[in-house]
Amino acid sequence: MPSLGLGDFLSERPSDLLTSLGKPAKMPAMRLTDFDYDLPPELIAKTPLPERSASRLLCLEGNSGALTDRRFRDLLELLRPGDLLVLNDTRVIPARLSGHKASGGRVELLVERLVGDRQAVVHLRASKSPKPGIKMNLEGNAVATVTGREGDLFCLTFDEPVAELLERAGHTPLPPYLNRSDTLADRERYQTVFARQAGAVAAPTAGLHFDAALLAALEQRGIQRAHVTLHVGAGTFQPVRVDEVEAHVMHAEYLDVSETVCEAVRQTRERGGRVVAVGTTAVRALETAAASGQLKPYQGETRLFVYPGYRFHVVDAMITNFHLPRSTLLMLVCAFAGREHVLRGYAHAVAESYRFFSYGDAMFITSGSQGADHEI
Repeated sequence: MPSLGLGDFLSERPSDLLTSLGKPAKMPAMRLTDFDYDLPPELIAKTPLPERSASRLLCLEGNSGALTDRRFRDLLELLRPGDLLVLNDTRVIPARLSGHKASGGRVELLVERLVGDRQAVVHLRASKSPKPGIKMNLEGNAVATVTGREGDLFCLTFDEPVAELLERAGHTPLPPYLNRSDTLADRERYQTVFARQAGAVAAPTAGLHFDAALLAALEQRGIQRAHVTLHVGAGTFQPVRVDEVEAHVMHAEYLDVSETVCEAVRQTRERGGRVVAVGTTAVRALETAAASGQLKPYQGETRLFVYPGYRFHVVDAMITNFHLPRSTLLMLVCAFAGREHVLRGYAHAVAESYRFFSYGDAMFITSGSQGADHEI
């Protein structure tokens, strides 16, 4: 049985969560092919640069579509005193384990979420799906027992605390397009320097470009910071399987937007600063918390799907990596700055040999005409 990557575990999961948060205005039907672009495979960054903040930065002005080639450290010039950076402080857990069933068949699992000290809900791959009661011998001399199903996911009980097992024996759940095994270096580099709330199985990659020196320099310049938490799930790599974009159902992810964050946004508005979200996860966290039209503390799951036509409530600018063709992340960016502007920017990035995806370069994007409405 070949080694499995994160993408091999992905599947849709039924839920009764509402999908209408921030529902875009009615527009002509959009097709999946509207969000396609050509990418030479050699532009996919397989490993990170030696220095986090040494990456390139493509600036896109949402209203005009103007493009400028910069360096990531140029954020010191692009951000203004009084602006607020909103970062996702989720921490990636080493969520992938392999092992064997008692019968000898190989299994590989990816923890989707912990539901107790010794319980977890996981994506599981095996030659034959194990039934309740089946025991599996896993890396780290651990034993897990199947206790049930949750849609396409499996409920497991472990013979030791799951978090401790993962830290000791788990592997970093790298994105499937990297097409390589994880290394010890990935434990540190596929993690932001401000990560503190364990629970993600994929990194909020826009934050990977920040190092301690750059954060300190931004603070000295008067740029404020606030942290939200959105635990990125394996579904972030879930392909859109419907041709009509609006029919796609997002995977659920847990988030936490505190009263402290809400107050920081209000103060930013009062002083005339901009709310700059670091990554699409920070965008979705803020916009979920403002779904009523007013930004309020929010703790729980979200299936917010942002695509063109969506009216943003909070975010004025965003920092984000380059995203896969036909992905919901690319659709969110297109909603923010306009599809034609974004795809023109991607074509420019390809022509200029920018590095793509999780370990690649970044964009700084100011909103187009559909940016934050500032009603909150």
